[in-house]
Amino acid sequence: MASPLLFLCFMGLYFLALFSISWFTGRKAQAVDYYVGGKQSPWYVVAFGMIGDSLSGVTFISLPGTVASNGFGYMQMVLGYLVGYFLIAQVLLPLYYGRNLTSIYTWLGERFGTEAQKAGSFFFLLSRTLGAALRLALTAGVLQTFIFDAWGVPLPVTVTGILLLILLYTYQGGIKTLVWTDTFQSLLLLGGLVGSVVAVATQLELGPADLFHKIKDSSYSQIFFWDWKAPSYFWKQVVSGALITLVMTGLDQNMMQKNLSMRSLKDAQTNMYWFSGSLIFVNLLFLSLGAVLYFYLQEKGLSLPTDPASGKPITDRLFPMLALGPLGLAASLIFMVGLTAATFSSADSVLTTLTTSFCIDFLHFGTGKREEKHETRIRHAVHIGFAVVLLAVILWSQTWPKQAILFLIFTLASYTYGPLLALFGFGLLTKRKLNGRWLLLPCLAGPALGYVLSENSKQWFNGYTFGFELLLVNGLLVFAGLWLLSSQPNPGKVAGV
Repeated sequence: MASPLLFLCFMGLYFLALFSISWFTGRKAQAVDYYVGGKQSPWYVVAFGMIGDSLSGVTFISLPGTVASNGFGYMQMVLGYLVGYFLIAQVLLPLYYGRNLTSIYTWLGERFGTEAQKAGSFFFLLSRTLGAALRLALTAGVLQTFIFDAWGVPLPVTVTGILLLILLYTYQGGIKTLVWTDTFQSLLLLGGLVGSVVAVATQLELGPADLFHKIKDSSYSQIFFWDWKAPSYFWKQVVSGALITLVMTGLDQNMMQKNLSMRSLKDAQTNMYWFSGSLIFVNLLFLSLGAVLYFYLQEKGLSLPTDPASGKPITDRLFPMLALGPLGLAASLIFMVGLTAATFSSADSVLTTLTTSFCIDFLHFGTGKREEKHETRIRHAVHIGFAVVLLAVILWSQTWPKQAILFLIFTLASYTYGPLLALFGFGLLTKRKLNGRWLLLPCLAGPALGYVLSENSKQWFNGYTFGFELLLVNGLLVFAGLWLLSSQPNPGKVAGV
């Protein structure tokens, strides 16, 4: 295993590269560059950069560990992703480009009024703040255990340092910078992923063909699950994957802001198709990595670390435990390259898009009410403010029960994105009007009722267990509430449709 000092030197070089990219792309950045990159982002650069943004350090650490219990079943979700990306390209991107939007929640304002715009933005801010905090917490925990604990540095200091570094290279350039830093980080992520598979397979003395057959003949290779009561049931996973993609990409300011920075709708759609195709290959690699890690664990007679409180195995620790321990120096460095790139590729863009959504949807930037210099000062303060919020949530998350973070993020998304799915669906599928005064009532009541159903599903529904299809349930509950509060429109065209 590499020494903490060697890891720290690597981190220094990594951030030096990011700061160089940030300086070059952001030195002449204006407001339009911060929000949408001056509408000049090449589609192929955005598509490649979105690989790292969509996967994050959580996928890098958590997904391989799930192979023991779920095999390659995650690929059922990936099939659903493809459906979701197609719908985004054909339905949502034309909607956003047709109105030249910067914040996608502006459309909700056009369709239902400012209360709906703020409600959509609020649920995005809530969901992305929680998701980004969990992603950063997982990576910070690894860095803490294998680097900073050796020097007696407390976790709050580690997390604060990470957020300060992210602030420094996203503060000025915004999306114009992130398009290029994400590309750099996606390259390192894929290099770390491929290198990790090769490093473990080499130690097991498995060539490519041997590795393929060993995985294929193992219990880990199962992709399709047909027990309709289980969360892993095929159709639950496919439908959930499509819906998760729709909300966590298509209705998510963080993912859409890069797509809105391209020159044309055609470029954005091309980006979406190429990006979705690449996810098949990348996720297969992650699951293959999980299989070879468990092969190594079994061959060496090792066991997973356990949670001291519950005694349950912590699968999220599998990859870091082996990569930063018995696999040796080369594997340690490869792991740190991939993990660092995956984490910061997703985390840095979150600060920018949280700032964008808050400034446009709540502070109404771009309406001409303030001078650009005044808006820039406020934007910088908001940017720093969200970094402080992330710090607080990360530290709070350390008190939560330990479980696979990847599935925890998707579970939280089922509740926080359910109202977004309902609001956009109601606007696109109906022509009814909404009373903004009571809008939050169904948006909060729907997920609350969904939670009650989920917690009691085995008892109430003959052993049925909710998986990620809970997102659809929450969306339908909110949709029903919106319908009850809505009214028929006046004759003529409805705004925003």
